[in-house]
Formats: sequence, structure tokens, C-alpha cells
Amino acid sequence: MKSAGETAQKNDARMALSGVIGDVFFAETLFDALSDVVFFVKDSVGRYVVVNDTLVRRCGLKDKAALIGRTPAEVFSQPFGQRYLAQDLDVLAGRSEIDDQLELHLYPNRDPGWCLTRKTALRSKSGEIVGLAGISRDLAMEDKKNPAYHKVAAAVRLIHERYDQPLSLADLAQTANMSVAQIERYFLRIFHLTPRQFIIKTRLDAASRLLAGKTSVADIAQACGYADHSAFTRQFRATVGVTPSQYRAMLGV
Repeated sequence: MKSAGETAQKNDARMALSGVIGDVFFAETLFDALSDVVFFVKDSVGRYVVVNDTLVRRCGLKDKAALIGRTPAEVFSQPFGQRYLAQDLDVLAGRSEIDDQLELHLYPNRDPGWCLTRKTALRSKSGEIVGLAGISRDLAMEDKKNPAYHKVAAAVRLIHERYDQPLSLADLAQTANMSVAQIERYFLRIFHLTPRQFIIKTRLDAASRLLAGKTSVADIAQACGYADHSAFTRQFRATVGVTPSQYRAMLGV
């Protein structure tokens, strides 16, 4: 825990720096260099003020000017755009912050992509919320080049083989010959996901592939490890932002 002196010193350093930086949005240039990270700053009503090149490409647009001054509801197809705006308005109202939320996105070419999203409120010197900043980081899954991957490989294999069955942290830990705390740390280090998020992702990956075919939603729910149709629909909507049937319709099936 930081002492009062350390906190005061940190605040003094911030104040000194804020007084000499000419462009408070200097990070935009840095984030332009990251092709796997979306970065944005929005104003008090959720309109884009700063974006990076990755976000422009993900939206299928040509330049940043096409995004500035618009809300997600005006940029993304529905119901995705309205969902992102609703997230923003919750953050701007001080009701919540988005902290590494697992999300499945549909890119302009209809390819699905997984990411972790984080959004935080921006406050004035008086403490008033005046905007928000956020990032959405692509998940490069199955990072088998990571030196630690072999330690959790057995647990990952178990998830892929038995995602249609109930799986507990204890099951995964026993398979990897680790404690529960150890396997949670390794999953976060390698995949940037908790084991539970990894299971959800694996199940919904399978579900999204099946939704591109003619299998009924009820049968897909059962095949992907959900107790019933409604449990599957709740999880799918919470992660993707639409129901399985809406997702299927967006794919043109």
C-alpha cells in the first residue's frame, strides 16, 4: 500500500507534466502502431474524439474523419452499435466501468473476432465525468509459442475435448497437475483470460460455427454444454450482444 507521501509525490509529478504537454492525446500516435489494439476517446455523450487507425480499419472506413463526432450507434451495424453506445452511457453516468470484458465482434467481412474490452471514465480536475477512454485488444488464442504453454496444454486439451460437459477449475487444475490458483495465473499470463472465460470462448466458438449451418438453436445449446436453450441465449447475448437467432440472421443463414 502506498504511503500518503508517495501518493502526493505521484500527484505532483502528474500536475507538473500536465502543465507542459502540448497534446494531451499524444497516445493516439502510439496506438496507431498497434494493429491488434483498438483505441478511442469519447466525449460526454459517447461521440468519438480520438481514434486509432486500427479502429478505422475495423469499421471498414477510409480515414479517422469518418468516425470523429459520431457515436458507435451511427457507425456499427445494429444491434451491435446500440449495445456499444449503451456500454458507453453506463460508464459516462458513473454506473460502471468495463474491465477486460470478453466480447465477440463481427468485422465488416463477417469474420468473427474475439477481444477483451476495457473502458474507463475520464474526469475533470473537479471530479466530473467528461468523457471516456477505452481499448479493445485482440485475443491471439492458442499461443503455443509461449514458453509456459506446455504447462497448461493438458487443461486446454481437456476444454476442447469436453466443452460440452460441466468443467470446474478443480478439474482443470488436476489435469494440469497444478493448484487452482496456479492454473488461474497461467491462463491469465498466456491467454489474458481466466479459465472460465476460456471455457465460454471455446463453447461460443463452437456455437458460432454451428449457427452458420442449419442446426436448431436448441440442439446447438445442448451440443455446446448449456443446460437449456435459455441459458445458451443469455450467455450468447451477454458476450456477443445479440441472440443466437439474430446472429444467424446477420450471417444470412
